[in-house]
Amino acid sequence: MFDLDKALKDAGIIPVVAINDADKAAPMAEALVKGGLPVIEITFRTDAAEQAIKNITANVKDAIVIAGTVLTPEQAERAVNAGAVGIVAPGLSPKTAKWCKEHDIPFCPGIQTPTEIEMALDLGITTVKFFPAEPAGGLKMIKAVAAPYTMMRFMPTGGLNAENVKEYLQYDKIVACGGSWIAKSSLIENGEFDKIEALAKEAAAIVKEIRG
Repeated sequence: MFDLDKALKDAGIIPVVAINDADKAAPMAEALVKGGLPVIEITFRTDAAEQAIKNITANVKDAIVIAGTVLTPEQAERAVNAGAVGIVAPGLSPKTAKWCKEHDIPFCPGIQTPTEIEMALDLGITTVKFFPAEPAGGLKMIKAVAAPYTMMRFMPTGGLNAENVKEYLQYDKIVACGGSWIAKSSLIENGEFDKIEALAKEAAAIVKEIRG
């Protein structure tokens, strides 16, 4: 199985990308890789997601693509067949978790509560997405729910930005943070890949500042 935890930890910040034009996926990914953020989450919120993953994995050799907003086993299968090495979901679907386990694919489900954490642990999952992070109580909430579960690691996503991500990264139970501010849809659509690279460099510098 691909070591998704190590990839997430090494990257620190994961660009969460909703892309509408698959033809722009590879240059977008190239900009992120050049900026120092090689792990990219392509969300299945758009019809272009599957082809975007194919284009990135075929053309950007240093990019590590995971699929996000995966709601069903069928979407997980499509994402993996397109080249994704891991699956991220906004919630915890036992069916999707089972499919990923059967196919040796890392699965990072979304959780908010102790009950959901225990459901994840029962499925053998020890890295979860805390979503939506800021609306659900932010770092204070993560620390509260993490306290009884010393083996669990978190990837908060939702409402994070270049300012508040620093405090999240300082908490040792957080493996990485997901952020949509780095490769916004508007920047991709306008072909502003230089700006994406600059934002990626800024984010990578934050990770280095906090984690060394």
